Amino acid sequence: QVQLVESGGGLVQPGGSLRLTCAASGSIFSINAMGWYRQAPGKQRELVATITSGTSTNYADSVKGRFTISRDNAKNTVYLQMNSLKPEDTAVYYCNAKMSTTTSWAFKDYWGKGTLVTVSS
Repeated sequence: QVQLVESGGGLVQPGGSLRLTCAASGSIFSINAMGWYRQAPGKQRELVATITSGTSTNYADSVKGRFTISRDNAKNTVYLQMNSLKPEDTAVYYCNAKMSTTTSWAFKDYWGKGTLVTVSS
């Protein structure tokens, strides 16, 4: 079994910063792309940022210049540094990773349970 565990969410004022962390653990064989998605109340889940195993990154237009995704392959961990936060960034943030395991070499999508980010004064 493999799992993704997010941390770092919370309440922050507009203009503030938060850093999300997602650690993958379990019977991991290999990790390909990792990323962050978010879902605001009443809205569909949307891509925030992704990073490949070669550290190429992709961002949603709404977060470009404010958010930075990074990863530590040695720790099977992905980070999301969020600066200049806005109320519209309020959402549950989910970690995603495309992983293969020691029992199944096919890459599959795995998801964390999410961490709530609330931007409010």
